[in-house]
Amino acid sequence: LAGAKPATTPLETNAKLTSVEVDKAEGMKGDAILRDTTSYQRLVGKLMYTTITSPDISYAVQTLSQFMQQPKKSHLEAANRVIRYLKETLGQSIWLKAQPTAELVFWCDSDWAACPNTRRSVTGYVV
Repeated sequence: LAGAKPATTPLETNAKLTSVEVDKAEGMKGDAILRDTTSYQRLVGKLMYTTITSPDISYAVQTLSQFMQQPKKSHLEAANRVIRYLKETLGQSIWLKAQPTAELVFWCDSDWAACPNTRRSVTGYVV
């Protein structure tokens, strides 16, 4: 993705990634299941590691990690968008210092009934 256009957000605004089961229940078609799941699983695993210094992608990576068993083409496209976002924000990661600090930083956000798979609310926090 070196030549790809950078993205300004880790996920599409109002993107609703659904599982294969939800698609079958709602009669949705057109989003193919990936034949080779290992490449998707490796990519999401690498993105999980990246969240240590880039917590701004935590929500997107957590969402993508829910589809490890049966990823679809839309899930891979969303994972590639996270890569393009990282390309856009290169150099804006957290720098981990060797010295201890007395400062505590906390961020949180929530979205009421946002999960299309379970219809549950989504809450996230980072310390």
